[in-house]
Amino acid sequence: MLPPRAYVFIGLNIIRALSIIALLLVFASSIFTMVHDVEAVNDFIAAGKAGNATLVALMSDCDYIEGSTVPNQPAGAFWAVLNWLLIIFQVIFLILSEIGWPMKFFERYFPVLGENFGVGALGVIQCLIGATVLSHHVDDFSLVSAFFLFSLGCLNILLGLIFRASIKSRRSLFAWKERAKDVLPTSVAGVKIGPIVDHGSSFVSSVFSEKGQRDRESGAGPGPSEHGVLGNRPGFGFGRQGEKAAGLKGFLISKPVESLPRYAPKRNPPPAASELEYEGEEEEEGSTRPPTFHSSPHAA
Repeated sequence: MLPPRAYVFIGLNIIRALSIIALLLVFASSIFTMVHDVEAVNDFIAAGKAGNATLVALMSDCDYIEGSTVPNQPAGAFWAVLNWLLIIFQVIFLILSEIGWPMKFFERYFPVLGENFGVGALGVIQCLIGATVLSHHVDDFSLVSAFFLFSLGCLNILLGLIFRASIKSRRSLFAWKERAKDVLPTSVAGVKIGPIVDHGSSFVSSVFSEKGQRDRESGAGPGPSEHGVLGNRPGFGFGRQGEKAAGLKGFLISKPVESLPRYAPKRNPPPAASELEYEGEEEEEGSTRPPTFHSSPHAA
């Protein structure tokens, strides 16, 4: 049995695959319908040039050009073709957002399709495209594709309301790299472990930069945005004040236990002063030798 998270991952990716398929179908049907409309407009213009007055008069009374989605009005062909072109470009953008490439482009120019947003906005756009296609008299292929896309748009809106912004990470194919960070401990003995911040490079850059030289000449220290969070705040050092401040923040400072390696010889403790005096007294009582003095070879 798989964990529930795996079933959620599989289900969300199935819906994403169906969404991409529906967008591809609408992309193909839009190109097919646009080509068919252009052919119908060309036939209408050719009939007018041929002098077929009966056919032109019959078609002029219609709201749409026969066999097309082009309205019979000034610049109707232009707006009809522009409508299908806009739908095609919107479908391309939605397919790229579903694939997740290039995500930096979407995060900067279209944030609603980026990683920080859910699929609710995607579903709204899909419903708008499907409704636009369904509002015209189209062939069966375009009709089925648009209805399929509209249905998936409603489903994406529902998923966006349920999972919100977390749906992108839940269905991500490379989410295991991000979830691997959760395996590492975040606290030790009640103390939170924060991210390691490298202040060395910023400190060196501030020391050797022109701004750092000007600050040192004027007597102003580095600000909080340069190296470290403290900035101009004085540190507590390594004495009692520093130990007290660390204890108030929850950090425990313990002295390491002194130990020697196994291969080191054991050192005998030095004799006490009383033992030296006792040995000296025994030597004075048991021998009548005068004390001898040894001169150091380094003496002058």
